[in-house]
Amino acid sequence: MNKKPAIIGHSFGGLLVQILAGRGLSSATVAIDPAPFRGVLPLPFSALKSAWPVLGNPANRNRAIPLTYEQFRFSFANAVSEEEAKELYETFSVPASGVPLFQAATANLNPWTEAKVDTKNPERGPLLIVSGEKDNTVPWEIANASFQQQQHNSGVTEIVEIPNRGHALTIDSGWREVADTSLAFVQRFVPSSI
Repeated sequence: MNKKPAIIGHSFGGLLVQILAGRGLSSATVAIDPAPFRGVLPLPFSALKSAWPVLGNPANRNRAIPLTYEQFRFSFANAVSEEEAKELYETFSVPASGVPLFQAATANLNPWTEAKVDTKNPERGPLLIVSGEKDNTVPWEIANASFQQQQHNSGVTEIVEIPNRGHALTIDSGWREVADTSLAFVQRFVPSSI
């Protein structure tokens, strides 16, 4: 039996799962603090400040860029204690490619962008967008704009904001709340194989 998987992604992973869902490849999708795609217009100051260490230099497009602790603290770990932020930085912060940030930043200017989602495909399946209330990287304005675009789909489209959570909500000490929220959504739409 060939079944479609339920898919969950965070940040650029949240954009990728929406791309896959738009191609009809998932049974249910959860996009957590998803990066913006073509048609998502808001650009709050905090999102620009989070992306600036990469976008501030066009030569960074083809480089792996590390964040300083202060940049990581603002962009990812602003909603946790200083101690936890330092632990998250030491454990999870690695240099990352600038390419995806430049693609997302220019998605509304580039008609051939890879950062585009088919929001109208009736085979998309149910979609939940999860937003962290205190996320500086993908603040509510961006998550909600993604939700508004996804509402063009005839399928179930929902959004939830998790209080007092930043962009590190999938790896910080409150990760279980995000996991439980995601699992509850998937279980509503994907029959258990047990």
